[in-house]
Amino acid sequence: MPLDDYRDQSIWQVLERHADTQGTREAFACGERRLTYDDLRHSAVALSAALHARGIGVGDKVAAILPNGAEFLISYFACARLGAIYVPLNTRYRQHELAFMLDDCQARALITVASYADFDYLALIATLRPSLTLLEHVIAVGDHFAEAESFAALLETADATPPALIAPQDDVFTILYTSGTTGMPKGAMLTHANVVGNAIAMAEALGWTAADVLLVAVPMFHVFGMTPSIMSAIVSGSRMVALETYSPEAALRAIERERVTIHHGVPTMFILELNHPNFAAYDLSSLRTGIIAAAPCPVEVVRRIRTEMGCNICVAYGLTETSPCLTITRFDDSDEVRSTTVGRALPGIDIRIVNDLRRPVAYGIVGELAARGYAVMQGYYRRPEATAAALADGWFYSGDLATLDQQGYVRIVGRKKEMIVRGGFKIYPREIEELYYAHPKVQEVAIVGLPDPVLGERSCACIKLRDGQEATADEMLEHVRGQVADYKVPDRIVFVASFPTTASGKIRKVYMAEQLATGATF
Repeated sequence: MPLDDYRDQSIWQVLERHADTQGTREAFACGERRLTYDDLRHSAVALSAALHARGIGVGDKVAAILPNGAEFLISYFACARLGAIYVPLNTRYRQHELAFMLDDCQARALITVASYADFDYLALIATLRPSLTLLEHVIAVGDHFAEAESFAALLETADATPPALIAPQDDVFTILYTSGTTGMPKGAMLTHANVVGNAIAMAEALGWTAADVLLVAVPMFHVFGMTPSIMSAIVSGSRMVALETYSPEAALRAIERERVTIHHGVPTMFILELNHPNFAAYDLSSLRTGIIAAAPCPVEVVRRIRTEMGCNICVAYGLTETSPCLTITRFDDSDEVRSTTVGRALPGIDIRIVNDLRRPVAYGIVGELAARGYAVMQGYYRRPEATAAALADGWFYSGDLATLDQQGYVRIVGRKKEMIVRGGFKIYPREIEELYYAHPKVQEVAIVGLPDPVLGERSCACIKLRDGQEATADEMLEHVRGQVADYKVPDRIVFVASFPTTASGKIRKVYMAEQLATGATF
């Protein structure tokens, strides 16, 4: 059926329609685990019935600490069927973050991996549980259950309750916590309509069909995994191949073995794959397209993805609060357009650029990006003040600095909080970063502001060199001198071995600036 016919459907209704029409087709693979559409439906029905038997119903929060895998997907659709609100949490979170989020979202149930990456989650949850007064049920995936119930045992539940009656426009499906690069994270509430609508829009933009195979290399617990990965694949009736843990070789191997056609990722993933020593040995001829997002992508990387990987990559932009995608480049856009812009607004999305008074500015003028349309969240959970600050007059105010041209192309300049003011002059980090990405020795770069008693701030270029390369600070400074105004030339060069990143792959610039100001190294 046409994708447009799903717009008024709940997430569960979309899955059930495909299970009815193509139940024996494979829907998901991760390692040796394979699920058909019928398998996925059957397991989700069983889990939803088990949760219902434990008193979990419409509007209750079910948190999850799960890596990419079948258990995540089953939990996703079980909550959708039950009308419960799914709250996936980053598997890298530890005591402070998990204690805050489980309490903040008022979780009544938690589905967690018993252990992952040599970390004992059940031991941590046992420590936290006395303070989590609303948490009634802990369900564990793995061999050691302690005081938790077995996820596998719950999938043996035979009795099924009818699916909840969902109002897609109003009923919240998920609470996704923002990355929290500054301050405490906030839970963005996304409805069934937010997720399904944005999944359809991205599927249409990529010409996605049931014949496609998606590589899920991004974390499923992130909005990039939740909507334009999982839900776009399901709404298209296609197949997903997930990596439990990302590595460039694992991604290249999966593309070849599973004949992947759609590859989503952040720029760092594609850079690592392109520069992998065994890159040329893999057959990537099945690749067709994909989304690159979450961070600026240099023109050279876009060109290499298209020419060396044979992947007609599209650049997208969005936020957790917008389900996530607001804009995307199109297949006929040039490499330069794909590297210097994030494309044009998706159908049904309005974009405008505003000044500090939230009044629209002229084309080409830097201001804050505001958006409205079907993808915008319902608000922040239990944060009325933050919701009122971000949502006003029907618009969502992103905190991102951008320009808009007469053709509708959006250029992201940076975050308001990341803009550097040096002696009264504004420096937009992305402009300088783009110059460094053109340097043959540079793999990744981040420009941050450091406090200065005279100028207010000075700029620092944090540079990660390509493997086997060496460079001096003077060489890096000379690279940009003469190309930009003198005040934009970095005051300091720091060579780093790696960058601290969020779950979506964004470099944590504010954190880096704070640490560098104290003398830390990376």
